[in-house]
Amino acid sequence: MKSVINLLILFLVVFVTSCKSDKKESKPNVILIMVDDMGYECIGAYGSTSYNTPNIDALASNGVLFSDCVSQPLCTPSRVKIMTGMYNYRNYDYFGHLKNSEYTFGNLMQDAGYETCIAGKWQLNGLSYKDEINDWNDNTRPQKFGFKEYCLWQLTKERKDGGRYSDPLIEQNGKILDRNPDDYGPDIFSNYILDFIERKKDQPFFVYYPMVLVHDPFVPTPDSPEWENREIRYKNDTAYFKDMVAYTDKIVGKIMNKLKALDLEENTLVLFTGDNGTHPTITSNMADNETIQGAKGNTIDAGTHVPLIAYWPSKLRTPKVFNDLIEFSDFFPTLGDMVQAKVNSDGQSFYPVLTGEEHTPRKTAFVHYDPRWGENVSKHRDQFIRTLDYKLYQDSSFYDLKNDKLEEAPLLLDVLDEEELSIKATLEREFEKHPKWN
Repeated sequence: MKSVINLLILFLVVFVTSCKSDKKESKPNVILIMVDDMGYECIGAYGSTSYNTPNIDALASNGVLFSDCVSQPLCTPSRVKIMTGMYNYRNYDYFGHLKNSEYTFGNLMQDAGYETCIAGKWQLNGLSYKDEINDWNDNTRPQKFGFKEYCLWQLTKERKDGGRYSDPLIEQNGKILDRNPDDYGPDIFSNYILDFIERKKDQPFFVYYPMVLVHDPFVPTPDSPEWENREIRYKNDTAYFKDMVAYTDKIVGKIMNKLKALDLEENTLVLFTGDNGTHPTITSNMADNETIQGAKGNTIDAGTHVPLIAYWPSKLRTPKVFNDLIEFSDFFPTLGDMVQAKVNSDGQSFYPVLTGEEHTPRKTAFVHYDPRWGENVSKHRDQFIRTLDYKLYQDSSFYDLKNDKLEEAPLLLDVLDEEELSIKATLEREFEKHPKWN
């Protein structure tokens, strides 16, 4: 009898150990949140004193804060780059469009066995070029790019057909949702994500959440006192920007609370970033008495310096700040490393940073920017390569970013010291790897 009991105990120990091992080896979930038009200066963890972002700050204080993430200066160029891992000169053709031939991180994660979902702003069907793009009204394009489920604004309907905030016009898995003036788009998107997580909690999932917040028009949120007045729910006033940032943070909190409630937090990588700098009408204060005017659409630091925070409790047990460069082409190969898939990309994986392994950071970041969208932003079309402290444009303009963040005075060749001459020469060699500007 005693030997039977001992065998049973041994069996239970082996079984429990096996279960724990399986749990450790299960595929991690991934949630990528990308805020629309939010530079680094809007987040408390980066030193902002203008806004209240406790939920986002909590991710940073318990994960990795990347101090220098370089995006494209505008929304569609950034979306194309982050989703495909390619420089814009390879695959960017129209503003608001992504070629059907492209392989996205949605495809990558779906091919790796993940349940996939996208919610928020799409803007990739080519709605502004209906004469040139025949399939602009194809409502299955998100699925062709790897997202099995979607809940999106600006899929086959233009902005003029319906807004993103109050009384939103949203398409969800092939159907246009009924509209209600008391509905708030960001709530519909985030609630869909919560429902998706609930339904897929027993399977590995990938959620891509390109938010509609905090893009203009700057309008009241349901937490603003002015929301009660339907007549001003689309009255554009920068005074509401602070409320919109707060609501962004609130949504991040909702998602994190859902993960905790379902016991998914440990095994979920949450990435938080922004698609480009803040709108130029917004000026924000920093803890060091610095003020930052948004520069969306422009290639200066305030147009491309976005937040990037990674939170993954099972891997990132010691919070840290990563003080080297990340660029938007890097997300794709990072996810490729996570799912152990070989990918074709211009980027460099930062997956080792997320797992505490040895990592050789990139020394430079490259941006090819040709938005092909309106005079106001197209006048800034350019190419640049930068280190942390220096930046070189294709016309040989060379800037000291530490002392000239606004790029008001290019360095003259005859005042460069030996180190600066060496850095400039290195960046010039890097330029030779890319097609000449035309």
